[in-house]
Amino acid sequence: MLRSALLLLLVTILPQQETVRSYPDTVEAIGQNYTADGQFKMPEHYREWVFLSSGLDMSYSPKPSMPGHSMPGHSTFDNVFVNPSSYRAFLQTGAWPDKTVLVLEIRGAEGASSINQSGHTQSSEIMGIELHVKDAKLEGGWGFFEFDAPKGTAKVVARPGSCYQCHEAHAAVDTTFVQFYPTLLALAKTKGTLSPAYLKEVNASPTGK
Repeated sequence: MLRSALLLLLVTILPQQETVRSYPDTVEAIGQNYTADGQFKMPEHYREWVFLSSGLDMSYSPKPSMPGHSMPGHSTFDNVFVNPSSYRAFLQTGAWPDKTVLVLEIRGAEGASSINQSGHTQSSEIMGIELHVKDAKLEGGWGFFEFDAPKGTAKVVARPGSCYQCHEAHAAVDTTFVQFYPTLLALAKTKGTLSPAYLKEVNASPTGK
C-alpha cells in the first residue's frame, strides 16, 4: 500500500515528458526517403533540423560579377540544415555518418522593409533547394538532389558533374563544406577529420583560411 502511494506521488510531482514528433531524421528513416524508382523525397520538416550556417552572395568563381556588392533583387542567401541524428554523430566523431542529409535552401535578399532601413533580410519565397545525401548505395557514396520547391521528389544528379568535382576537390570534411560551418570547423580540426585537399589549400592560402 505504501509503495503504491509513493508511485502515485512521483507521477503527480514529476514533470510530464514532452511529446516529441517523429520526423525522418534518423538513419533508418532517411533510408526510407526513396521512392520505388530511386527518387529522393523532400524532407517535410527540414526547417526544424539543425541550422548550420547562412551565406550571402557566395560564389565559388574567382571573378564574381559584382565583387563586394549585394543588391536586393539580385542577391541570395544560402541556408544550410542537417538532420539532427547526423549532427549529433558529427559532434562525437567529426565525420558524417551514412544517411546524412544536408539541405541547402536558397532565398532572395530583400532591402528596406518595415523598420529595416539598410542591409538585407531574407525573402519568404524559396528560389531553390539542393540536398546533399550521404548514402553508401549511391555512386561515390554521396549524391545531390535538386528541387524547385520544398516538396516532391527528385532524381540524383548524374555523375560526373561540376557539383561533385567541386566538393571532392575543396570540401573540408568528407565532400562537405564544413569550412563554412563555424560551429563545426573547429571541432573537425580537433577530431583530425579535415581532408588533405582542404589542408593543402589552407596552407597555400595567404590568409590561412
